[in-house]
Amino acid sequence: MTDAADLAQSLREVLGRAQRALREQGGRRGLTASQTEALGYVFRDGPMTITELAGRQHVRPQSMGATVGVLRERGLVTVSPDPGDGRRKVVAVTDAARDLIAEGRSVRTDWLAKQLETLSPAERQTLAAAHALLDRLFP
Repeated sequence: MTDAADLAQSLREVLGRAQRALREQGGRRGLTASQTEALGYVFRDGPMTITELAGRQHVRPQSMGATVGVLRERGLVTVSPDPGDGRRKVVAVTDAARDLIAEGRSVRTDWLAKQLETLSPAERQTLAAAHALLDRLFP
């Protein structure tokens, strides 16, 4: 399969299956998809306003305010006034959120390692080589 369009379609499908399988293994820990996504943005990108977070998820600030409210109730984020504009609220992750995210990553990594153990050494080497190529495609 060397035709770029066919390869692109095939890769998109297999990467989608891989993403779904990994998501299922880590679980959402009782969070909805939008709550998980919002928490991920704040974890990766650092503290941000509710409006900025809403923009990242393409939702209204009022909707994001409700999402953040649930995360706050669960002890996963803090919400404080923006030092530059007290009318705006800044959302930051808590240590509990960092622990939750680390636990989910660990579960997914362990599951994937077990899957890789079912492959032969040569197959694992092929995947290692493919990893370098995928890393170039998705920097």
